[in-house]
Amino acid sequence: MGLHVKAGELEIWTEQVGDGPDVLLIGGLGDTVESWQFQLDGLADRYRMTAFDNRGAGRTAMPEGQPTVEAMADDAAAVLRGLDIPSAHVAGFSGGSIISQELALRHPELVRSLVLQSTWPAMDQYMKTLARSIHWQAELAPDERAFLEFFFLLVYTPRAHNSGMVSQIIDDVLAFPHQQSTGAFLKFLDAFVVHETGSRLGQISAPTLVLAGGVDPMSRPELGEDVARRIPGALFEVMPEESHQPFQEVPDEWNARVHAFWQQIRGGA
Repeated sequence: MGLHVKAGELEIWTEQVGDGPDVLLIGGLGDTVESWQFQLDGLADRYRMTAFDNRGAGRTAMPEGQPTVEAMADDAAAVLRGLDIPSAHVAGFSGGSIISQELALRHPELVRSLVLQSTWPAMDQYMKTLARSIHWQAELAPDERAFLEFFFLLVYTPRAHNSGMVSQIIDDVLAFPHQQSTGAFLKFLDAFVVHETGSRLGQISAPTLVLAGGVDPMSRPELGEDVARRIPGALFEVMPEESHQPFQEVPDEWNARVHAFWQQIRGGA
């Protein structure tokens, strides 16, 4: 069951399940609570899992003006404080991993550990060019299905496309009653194109696990490795056959890995 949490003038939609140490899940571009369903289902027997819709996605409105990653990190902090969570293991993917980095920099007392999936320190020229192509595809695609078919080529493996998994995801997105507008999607994307944390990552003190998909065409493994190299003591691992969102394609494997990481922290390793 979900509820809205107040963050300044913004009402952020949140959902919480399970019992145990607190985990905050932060989604990426246009993703809502539902993107984490395999984690909400698969880890709630061991953790209290909290997920939320970022500003401009799902049941959380997009305020006027251009959003910033700093504002979205403050949104995440407001969710934790609004739910009386003193600190949490924080896991974010793609744009959500950048929000997670910024959360750890701006509100370190709230972050017990970090899992950064498909992350980067700053968009390089390749990523910026790719972001521009996503921009015009979103504006010029003949319909939403056509855009999603293009966009998900960058997100899921050929395995997921050929098995019918991606087709089912597209059907679910199109049937979702709280769809993100194209304008909100592009404003969200633009926030990450100009954002950088690379020069500040050395300030992060939370234990960190950086995961990368070996065939991810967007946040390529070398970008994740760069993040891990900049955060003191961070672990870096590549899932060689996975793309941008392995927590959806191979959720059992992904859940087991992050659970092991969180258990190491609990044990003081």
